[in-house]
Amino acid sequence: MTAPASTPTTRTIDLPGGLAVTVQEFGDNTSGTGVLVLHGGAGPRSMAGFAAGLSQHAYVVVPTHPGFDGTPRPESTDTVADLATAYLDLLDALDLRGVMVAGSSVGGWIAAEMALRDNAARISCLTLLASTGIAPEPPVRIADPAELGPVKTGELAFHNPQFRLDPAALGPEQLAAMAANQRTLAVYAGDPFCYDPKLQGRLHRVTVPVLVLAGEQDGIAPLAYERSLADSFPHASFLPVAQAGHFPHIEQPAAVFAAIGDFVDTQVERDREPA
Repeated sequence: MTAPASTPTTRTIDLPGGLAVTVQEFGDNTSGTGVLVLHGGAGPRSMAGFAAGLSQHAYVVVPTHPGFDGTPRPESTDTVADLATAYLDLLDALDLRGVMVAGSSVGGWIAAEMALRDNAARISCLTLLASTGIAPEPPVRIADPAELGPVKTGELAFHNPQFRLDPAALGPEQLAAMAANQRTLAVYAGDPFCYDPKLQGRLHRVTVPVLVLAGEQDGIAPLAYERSLADSFPHASFLPVAQAGHFPHIEQPAAVFAAIGDFVDTQVERDREPA
């Protein structure tokens, strides 16, 4: 029997080096473990339903990447590696172990970088949702929303038209906030956009189980790209999600939660069993 989804609370946590991170917390940190949920360029709101669903089973933390949704971003925090280090510091501050890190799009890239740096062994597994991070093999490419514009981005990001935003229906403040988030994404995603050419060659050092979930109709990070990402890890499961684009957790939440549950039962818990 699962608990009802909790109402999130928001606070700001000071980390080493003077960085302050705003986090939403779903549930209470009573067991010393939980799920860290990392958003992509669409911002923390794109992970709200996913985090609420996970909170029926675990304590969930959703940080807002500095610079998104009007939060301050120090000039010294400008790469995915900076975010990965900051969120490992966050796990230290919260004293969490056995953590699942679940990342969407560029959030998945951050998750992978965290796993590579996790010298305190706080991370137990990764769940990557339409993740970016590795170099695409031509002719595959990662679509850049700044080049496409909001209408075309919506068409490529969502299989179901009902989930696509209509820019004409948004007010000036909403449009300005979206534009500001895209500028912040560009800072972290860098050039080349949304990947590190050397990352794929390092992923063999990620020893925890990894679940890669990919929307079959994803026009932002295509299915072939996600399959190549999964193949880069030594212990990865790859699962295409039918009738979903770049946000399978929004378009097909039941399928995504079922896949995560099976992953935890068959891969993560098995790894925790004593030899």
